[in-house]
Amino acid sequence: MEKRFRVATAIAVLFHTIGLCGMLFYDKALLARATPFNLLLMFALLLYTQQRPHKHFIILILVCFATGFTVEMLGTSTGWLFGDYAYGPSLGFSIQEVPLIIGVNWFIIIFSCGTSINMVLTRIVRRITPDDIPKPTLQAMSVIVDGATLAVLFDWLMEPVAVKLDYWKWLGSGDIPLYNYFCWFVVS
Repeated sequence: MEKRFRVATAIAVLFHTIGLCGMLFYDKALLARATPFNLLLMFALLLYTQQRPHKHFIILILVCFATGFTVEMLGTSTGWLFGDYAYGPSLGFSIQEVPLIIGVNWFIIIFSCGTSINMVLTRIVRRITPDDIPKPTLQAMSVIVDGATLAVLFDWLMEPVAVKLDYWKWLGSGDIPLYNYFCWFVVS
C-alpha cells in the first residue's frame, strides 16, 4: 500500500510540476483546456491508492459527485447558491452549462480535505492520554467542520486563479461574493 502512495504522489507531483511550468512559460490556454484530463488523472490516482474500494467509498464518490454537480446546477441557473457565476469553456463537456468534471472536482476536494483533517486528528489523538481522547462523535464533528473549513480555504485560494484561467466568471461586478464561501462551507 505504501508503494501505491509513493507512486501516486510521484505522478501527481510530476504532472502538477509540468502543468505549473507550462502555465508560467508556455501556453496557459492550452493547459487550462487540459484541466479535465488532470482532474480525471487525480481521481484515478485516488482510486489507485485505495486498497480495495469498499461500498462506503463508492457511495462517498457518488454522493460527492451528485451533490457537487447538483448544487452547481442550482448555483449557475438561479444564483441562490454561491452567487451569480457562469462557467467558461475550459472545463469541457457541460450539462445545463455546468461542466461534468465539476462533480469529480467536488469529490476530490471533499475527500482530500476530509482525509487531511483526519490524518491530523489521528496524530493529535496519538499524542494525548487515553482519558483525554475526545469521544468519536466529537472527532467526527471535527473532521466535518475542519474539513469544510479547509475546503473553503482551498476555494479562497483557487477562485482568483480559476477566474483568470476562464474556468468560470463572476457576473455583475466580477467580485467573488462572501456568500460563495458560506455556501462552500455548508455544502462541504
